[in-house]
Amino acid sequence: MTEGIEVVGVYVEDQDEALEFYVGKLGLQVHTDVRNGDYRWLTLQHPGQPSFQLGVFRPGPPMHDAATAQALRALVAKGAMPPLVMTVADCRATHAQWRERGVEFTQQPVERFGSVDAGFRDPAGNGWKLIQARR
Repeated sequence: MTEGIEVVGVYVEDQDEALEFYVGKLGLQVHTDVRNGDYRWLTLQHPGQPSFQLGVFRPGPPMHDAATAQALRALVAKGAMPPLVMTVADCRATHAQWRERGVEFTQQPVERFGSVDAGFRDPAGNGWKLIQARR
């Protein structure tokens, strides 16, 4: 049996909008997209990392009551959630490519700590760091 973390999630207001962003702009692929009533289990994968999934979830039932869901949506929109990190071979080239696709960056590529990194947010407000993998 293989053990480990398989899915890490982010909260979004609109799963269809998130799907368009993560697949259409960042190049992730759909792993699972199933519904049970109003609940939708949507997970995505990076093409180079098939054993790990990013869950894209909407706050609400069955996990949260209405007040908690509203508070989570507000925190995400403010950018208060911890940033996620994606590594790439060339941060500047990926930044240019994704900017052409309409990704809005909060930080342009900058050299620091022996690498290059940039920052962006998804449509819900989740913060991301794009970091050039060390050679």
